[in-house]
Amino acid sequence: MNLNELTIKQASDGLRKKQFSVKELVSDCLLAIKEKDRDIHSYLKVFEDALADARKADEMLAERSKQPLLFGIPLAIKDNILISGQKCTAGSKILENYTASYDASVIRKLKNHGAIFLGKTNLDEFAMGSSTENSAFGPSKNPHDLSRVPGGSSGGSAAAVAADLCLGALGSDTGGSIRQPASFCGVVGLKPTYGSVSRHGLIAMASSLDQIGPMTKTVEDAAMIFEAIAGDDDFDSTASKIERGKNEFEVPENLRGWKIGVPKEYFISGLDERVEKIVKSVVAKLEKAGAEIKEISLPHSEYALPTYYIVVPSEVSANLARFDGIRYGYREESGRDLFEVYSKSRAEGFGSEVKRRIMLGTYALSAGYYDAYYLKAQKVRRLIREDFERAFEKVDIIVGPTTPTPAFKFGERGDDPLKMYLADIYTVAVNLAGVPAISMPTGWVEEGGKKLPIGLQLISKWFEEKKLLGAAAAAEKVIK
Repeated sequence: MNLNELTIKQASDGLRKKQFSVKELVSDCLLAIKEKDRDIHSYLKVFEDALADARKADEMLAERSKQPLLFGIPLAIKDNILISGQKCTAGSKILENYTASYDASVIRKLKNHGAIFLGKTNLDEFAMGSSTENSAFGPSKNPHDLSRVPGGSSGGSAAAVAADLCLGALGSDTGGSIRQPASFCGVVGLKPTYGSVSRHGLIAMASSLDQIGPMTKTVEDAAMIFEAIAGDDDFDSTASKIERGKNEFEVPENLRGWKIGVPKEYFISGLDERVEKIVKSVVAKLEKAGAEIKEISLPHSEYALPTYYIVVPSEVSANLARFDGIRYGYREESGRDLFEVYSKSRAEGFGSEVKRRIMLGTYALSAGYYDAYYLKAQKVRRLIREDFERAFEKVDIIVGPTTPTPAFKFGERGDDPLKMYLADIYTVAVNLAGVPAISMPTGWVEEGGKKLPIGLQLISKWFEEKKLLGAAAAAEKVIK
């Protein structure tokens, strides 16, 4: 086995036992990137100083072998998360030459743990999309079938993990952008509770929904990264304090006594029969392992997608107003006056999906429509949250499919935005409610001679990531 194929836990143990060096570990990842990523295009930039960082890490290990668990672990970072001195494009032409002047809080925490950064991964422009086809720098491809999308918006991170081009990665999730690509690429993706992880240094899309989270090969690896990046932050007032030890990872011996809810609304028309069969077979295995399975209802689920596509564009229209061609980013110099500089810079710097969402959001917030659209969407959002509150009075964990279908082919949904948005139908409610959720690989379907992964989504109560990760790890054993 090449070292880049190891899990984070395996690599961490191997480094401490001096079975290999950080330099060897990073070198294997960089070699894999060089050999494979020309076809996959998961990275937008590979850091030339990664090997130098690895050599420094080896020197530190030689002096003191006792280091944090992520010490020397090579990770990939979604290119909407700032790393000081490195470009951060958010997948957009308008930020093509923007260089970050500070580290995001999650990057600072990972640096304190000794992690090595391999590079920045591709994404849908400003994290707006479900396929990574919206990147201004070309799409990433699914390692399991290069004719298919890796999902989005964290498609580059998911593809890099799935292709063993890193040991783990960071993504961001506003409506499924970690979990959906994790499902399409057959990796683990955790969307933490809103407020569990600081958003400081994440280029904002929709501030009331955005969350940074890990994408890894195993649930245990996701827990390791989450423990490193979680917690309060002086730079983000929405980041909540997490009690010491609350996120320590534990796998329950069995599932006896666990109450698992299966929402009836997640198994209706539109769900691929093969996905339904695989998910229901896993639910049966969980029941056999001792869990009590209960059918539950999340009655406002059908309103989650329309609610999301009013709330998010509204916040997008406000957050992206800062990209005006004046302070930073792309600037069109031919404007005759200030208004033309603004309009031409934004017209040429933004892609079509970003423009679409800005226009939708501006309309929803405009005089005469605010009450009819945005205010009503926020009221429905509250009802969706209350659905989860009632559900968690009866069950510990909610399970269902992550996506309604396996990964789709490039161009299959590009001409129909609504069809594209439906790829997130099971994930957006989680963000609207702010609860944590994880997608994990649960099976395979065959299509066109290729095996495509299917994801299982587990959802828990607010700030109960420990319970969620424990249940996912137990399910991981049951599935195997």
